[in-house]
Formats: sequence, structure tokens, C-alpha cells
Amino acid sequence: MNTFLKLNGLAMAFFFLSNPGVSAKTLKISSPGKTIQGIFQSDKTGHLSYSVKKHGRTILLPSPIGILVDSIDLGDRVILGKAKYHFVEEQYHTIGVHSNAINNYTEALIPVEGGSSKIAWTLEVRVFNDGVAYRYTVPGKDSRTINGESSAWKLPTGSKMWYQSNIKRDYEAPFRFANPDTITSKMILMTTATFQLAGDLGYVRITEANLINYSDMALEVSQRAIFKALFHNSLNGWGTTGQIQSPWRILLSVDNLNALVNSDIIQNLCPPPAPELSNASWIIPGRSTWHWMVTGRPKLEDQKQWVDWTNQVGFEYYIIDDGWIRWKKDSLDQWACMKEVVDYAKSQGVKIWAWTHSKELVTTEQRADYFAKAKAVGIVGLKIDFMKPADPFWVNWYDDCLRDAAKAELMINFHGALKPTGRERTWPNELTREGIRGREAAKQPAFHDISLIFTRFTQGHADYTPTDFRPEKLNGSTWAHELAMGVLFTSPLFCFSGRPEDYIASEAASFLKNLPVVWDETIVLPVSEIGEIAVMARRKDKDWYIGVLNASERSNLSISLDFLGDGAYEMESFQDVAGNNVAWKRTLSTENSKEMVSVFLSKDGGFVARLSPKK
Repeated sequence: MNTFLKLNGLAMAFFFLSNPGVSAKTLKISSPGKTIQGIFQSDKTGHLSYSVKKHGRTILLPSPIGILVDSIDLGDRVILGKAKYHFVEEQYHTIGVHSNAINNYTEALIPVEGGSSKIAWTLEVRVFNDGVAYRYTVPGKDSRTINGESSAWKLPTGSKMWYQSNIKRDYEAPFRFANPDTITSKMILMTTATFQLAGDLGYVRITEANLINYSDMALEVSQRAIFKALFHNSLNGWGTTGQIQSPWRILLSVDNLNALVNSDIIQNLCPPPAPELSNASWIIPGRSTWHWMVTGRPKLEDQKQWVDWTNQVGFEYYIIDDGWIRWKKDSLDQWACMKEVVDYAKSQGVKIWAWTHSKELVTTEQRADYFAKAKAVGIVGLKIDFMKPADPFWVNWYDDCLRDAAKAELMINFHGALKPTGRERTWPNELTREGIRGREAAKQPAFHDISLIFTRFTQGHADYTPTDFRPEKLNGSTWAHELAMGVLFTSPLFCFSGRPEDYIASEAASFLKNLPVVWDETIVLPVSEIGEIAVMARRKDKDWYIGVLNASERSNLSISLDFLGDGAYEMESFQDVAGNNVAWKRTLSTENSKEMVSVFLSKDGGFVARLSPKK
């Protein structure tokens, strides 16, 4: 532990001992910056509820809190005890949107007696400068049934929402737009939705973090913008033994889209990794080629060519997908064949990931055997597919899988997956997961692509598998749109789905060869609007990248470069060409922080630029 955290720990202990708490029917808990206040109380019916104010203005109307244990709502008929408070201030290294995460909050531990049996439990609350989170802890040793929660969130009228429905439980439904006030029939939303409040109250998200020993939470809304917790994979409840501790229930609140994209609240609510994982040398973000969208199942005789292409395009990894388990060559089985490919790839400076079905990895014994074989042949990561709906068993399976993979020093990419809930902080060997409607479902509408940046990607990393330059795959988008997804989407394992030959032959070959997958800094520029246009500047070391995705009709955009440092920068840019989706205008220029860049955007178009300090 570094000196800062040691000193901070002492300060926390002093604050805790000096503030024994107060007993009241209403508890008001403010964030460290005093911007957000959570107000917890029993309502006129005696049920526990909370509301949230930001800068003194209500952003969440009184909303019920409660967990149902053996059919008893522990949020009913509550008596609140003396709350104990302490303050946390820390920073830690992270990968993805930025390199340094901020974790500051006020915590309150509130003893509660609730339900018809007056069961004692604890409501743990953390109030951040960008949101309020709470979770339930119910002591006990015996077997019990969790029947769900009475947790709900009531938003002010006039809100807007960008959401995906519960049509698919693998989070691969398209994103849509709606006004919650107009909903008249029951609707189920996945907890990747983003809401814009009326007036200037900003944006909120309702979601969860640190999902473990529990069932995945969706939201049910029927009227008046009230969103209720729904455990869509465990509608009849689930059994548990011992202490119950729920995931964190989060209301994220930010003023603008830049703060939304940069929020660390979901990861902050998860435990840090073990020391041996926090700086593990074998966990290496990178870019990957992938044959599936080009050839389908892999042919053994084609693999050296794919490795050579990966080497030429300058990517670190090549993912071999479903089908390699059928490889045979003379007396060699699939593992021996895979070793030949891995050995050749290693000679070319390329590392191999391999696909597998989750049914091969259900038990501890299966995982130990499979991971040992993968490690023995030199595979560095596994793409695991087709998980079952996320009831408590399968929720815990993700953690069990990551734990066992870490023992074998294997990186993981989950497909057909549950949304992330910040556990990638605890298990940094998870480099990405699907849980998104991506390019494998064909080119999506620009509205969907742009909405993802401010919805699903604010939940955590996602394997969208973008950037395909083949004309027949564009479906109305442009080459610049395809390239821009490589800048705007966040995935520490960034898998490109197009033909490597197209990348190698492209004017953007050098751009792709140098494109980072994790960033030191990300800035969402003010012109951005969910579903309409996304404009982002991202920095890695001293280089800046600009990415733009556009959904609307043709337009012209001016981008200020005031985010740059001092001095001159060499800029390479790619922008749309009017009337020609399979072309772009490549420009080399010298810029500085006082300049404005003029950009032409096609409908479903895009723009990218790389700016490097001039030598």
C-alpha cells in the first residue's frame, strides 16, 4: 500500500470514531463535494424510501427500498438506527476510458429493523459526486429464499430514455428511444439505459455494480416513469445460504456526456484486484484480427496466412473462432494442430486467442483441465461463448471462470454474455465481453452505434467487433464511420472484424497500426448528442485522437483543438467524401490548440484524426 493510502486509511479511521452517528427518521447524506445528497427515510406508510437532490434540486423522487427475504419485505415497517459514517478518497490505475480512476465518497452504514418480524439488517450507502449507491446486507447462517426486491426509481416528469428491451437476455437487443411519461403498457428494460432529465438536470443511469451471489437485475416500467427492479432470470426467486449481500443499486447523475463517459462509479463499487493481478505482466491489452466475419469456421490450412496478415497489419493478437476443435492433421488432434499454429504465430510476433463453448467450462474440474491444455499449447486468451441466462449460478460462474483463468495466466473475452458490472476491476484478466448488439449482427443503424457510446459503453468495455471496409457490408455507412468506431468504442481487447488485406492496402494502414486500445484521457466534446452525433478526443501518451460518428443528414462540423497542449501538432485525418461511401479524404496538416478543424460529415458518416507533437 502506498503512503497516500496509508495516511488516508488513518484519516478514515479517525473520522469513523469521531462520528458515532445519529438516530433519526430522516438521514441526509451528502457527497464529498456537497453536490449530491441522498435522503433516506420511512415514508408515510412506514416503508423505507430515498430521494436524491443535486445542487438542491430533486433528480430522484421518493422511491422505495427493500429486499424480500422468505417473502418478507425488509423495507416495510422500518426502524432506522444510528448511522455510522466515514469518508473515502483514493485513486487507482485503470484501463479503458482513462488511466486514473477517482474514488471519493461518503459512506453511511445504517442499521435497520424491518418487515413483519422486525429482522435486523444493514443498508450500506455511498454517495459520490456523481451518484448514489446502496446495497442490502442481511446477516444469517441458514438457508433462505430471496424473492426479489421492492427497489424502484421514480424519475421526474419530462425525462427521455435510450434503452434496450428484454427481447434477448444476452444484452444484444438494439437501442431505441422513448419518453417514459408516455409508456402505458408494461415494458422491461436492461440496465444499460441512459436517461436525460428535463431542463438542465443532466443525465442519469439506473444500474448495478459488483454483481455476485445474486441474479441479474433488469427494470420494469409501466407508467409514471417508475422503474422497478426485476430479476428476469429468477422470477420465482432463488435460494441462498448464509449472509445475504446484494449488488450495489446505483443512480448515476452527471451534468453532461463527458462526465457520463468518464464516470468510475461502477468500477469504484467493486473490490480491487489481488496484488498478483494488479500489475500482472501477462495481462496485455491489444488489437486482434478475426476470421469469422470473413471466412466463417477456420480452416487449418489458412491459419498461417491469417497470422501473416495479423503481423503485417501490426496487431498483437489473432482470434481463432469456433471450428478449430474439429481440426485433424495426420495423427495430430485439435490441440496439437493448435500448437503448430501458436508456434508459428509466436515466430511472427503474434499471440493467439481461441474460442470455446461455456459448456466445456461449467465445473472447477472442467476449467482446470481445459485451461491447462490451453496454456500448454501457448494460447494466451480464451473467447468463451454461449453462457446461460444470468441467474445466481451463472452470475457466479463468471467470477469462478476468471479466478481459475487467472491461476493459469489466461486472459478472457466473454461472448453471448451478461453486462459487465465493474468486476473487471477485481479480475483484470477479463479484457472485454460482448453483451452488446455488435457488427456480428450486421452493420447497425447509426443511431444504435452512437447511442452505445453513452449507454452500453458507460456500463463497461464491450466487444463490438467493428470496422469492416467491404462495400457490401457498409449498409449505408462510410469508410470514415467504420474507422471512427476504432477510436470511439472502448475495449482493451479490440477485435476488428474486416479483411486484414483491406487494412493493409488502406491509406489508413499506419493509422490502424498505431491505434491505441486503452487511453490516458477521454474528452466528449459538447456538440455530442445521444443517438445523433458523437465527437470525442482521446489521448494516449502525447498523441491525441479525434473520432466522430454522425447519424443525421450531411453536415459540416467545426471542432476546436483547445484540448491540445502547447506547441504544434502534425495531424493525419480521414473524412467523408460526398456521394461516395467507399472513399475518404486523407489530409496531412499542422495544427495547434488555437485552431478549428472543419469537417464534412455524410449521413451515417464519420471522421478520425491523429495528432502527434511536431518534432
